[in-house]
Amino acid sequence: MKLADLKVFVVGNPPPRKGGRYFIFVKLTTACGITGLGEVYAATFGPDTVRVMIEDVFQRHFEGADPHRIEHLWRLVYGSGYTQRPDASLVAVLSGLEIACWDIVGKSAGKPVYDLLGGQCRERIRSYTYIYPAEGDAYPEEDKGNCYSDPDVAAERALDYVSQGFTALKFDPAGPYTIYDGRQPDLEAMVRSEAFCRRLREAVGTRADLLFGTHGQFTVSGAKRLARRIEPYDPLWFEEPVPPEMPEMMAEVARATAIPIATGERLSTKYEFARVLDTGAASILQPALGRVGGILEAKKIAAMAEPRYALMAPHLYCGPVEGAANVQFAACIPNFLILESIEQWGGFHSEILSKGIRWEDGHVIPSREPGLGIELDEAVAEAHPYTDAALHLEMAPEAP
Repeated sequence: MKLADLKVFVVGNPPPRKGGRYFIFVKLTTACGITGLGEVYAATFGPDTVRVMIEDVFQRHFEGADPHRIEHLWRLVYGSGYTQRPDASLVAVLSGLEIACWDIVGKSAGKPVYDLLGGQCRERIRSYTYIYPAEGDAYPEEDKGNCYSDPDVAAERALDYVSQGFTALKFDPAGPYTIYDGRQPDLEAMVRSEAFCRRLREAVGTRADLLFGTHGQFTVSGAKRLARRIEPYDPLWFEEPVPPEMPEMMAEVARATAIPIATGERLSTKYEFARVLDTGAASILQPALGRVGGILEAKKIAAMAEPRYALMAPHLYCGPVEGAANVQFAACIPNFLILESIEQWGGFHSEILSKGIRWEDGHVIPSREPGLGIELDEAVAEAHPYTDAALHLEMAPEAP
């Protein structure tokens, strides 16, 4: 079996753009006609630039190769140009191609990917969602009256999600994330964050875990101050309280609070996660499979975490192909905690797949179909090209 062809889809995600402004999908095809899907979560360059990067890596290392040789292909790319370090953009490209290889290998074997990685540990995968505005409600660019800034609106939305079956909800009320983080949170941000935790806990009681999200906004001392305020509401985690470069600093926050620290969406490869584990920076790891190095790399990270009693909560803020890879990963690891969903996988995340992700009563049900268990609707993908200049996510350029 040899890889013969690559197709890249840069897909614009229509408003309200849950999961980001665009998705980058890859489709690999073997000489014998088996296809595999992957997703590249590279946000540091425009998607047309990333397309060229994907084509370059495919032509250099994957074209003509046996897709079963995932370890060998991984090392070829990781060492490309004498790097051998966690280059986030290169590893994101590698991740999408690696995921597509697993889809091919699973289809060739007639097995779901999780059956090839140790077998299924669970038949239902608990999932959570961000608290998003309801259809027709205000969105973040508006000054007030939306679930991102108003704790009462967020509490109403939380009750709606609990009624759907969700048992965990994430929210990030602490203010914008900027190129000048970490910073000290101002009193307004701390009061607002505490109010969110209080109102959400009053609304959902013990029916749902609260997942307090941040994006590395704070200094160590600022994160400690904020943690003290929200600790009485017993969040399941305090996510990425300080920037990701120095896990030694995040470990100081972890030692200062009873709230479990979660991190990992911006990290690449086992090497960066090893530092998190060695320093005690977090006990909940959140690899994004379209950025971390792919499915097998995430499995290795889970194995490193297991003897440290650290749990895995794969991150998702992109499209449903990475989401499907997350499902395969979550199904076959013993130290799984919870899976990020984009609500119930409806909307555009459903429209772009001809065979989608099954969600019921707060859980994703892993597919028994071979490979990733999904299929891309290429006509829908091609009907939604991304034509804007903005990156998938962008930080505020000035300090608040």
